[in-house]
Amino acid sequence: MGAPYLKAPVVIVFKTSNRTNAKVKMKVFKNKNIDIVNGTKLPGIPDTSVVLELSIGEMFIDRYKKKYKL
Repeated sequence: MGAPYLKAPVVIVFKTSNRTNAKVKMKVFKNKNIDIVNGTKLPGIPDTSVVLELSIGEMFIDRYKKKYKL
């Protein structure tokens, strides 16, 4: 049995590595709990990535698209 989750999406913004010219990417999880996203290895996010932002809610998708020019 999985952990309960909110209906709001979990938004994560990360860099692919710790270098200054690393590409910034955003991934949205609609059916995961924030504790699972923060604590485990997820598909599509490399082990060497650096998490810049992690939040819950639809409004952060547009906000991070503007902030990081995605």
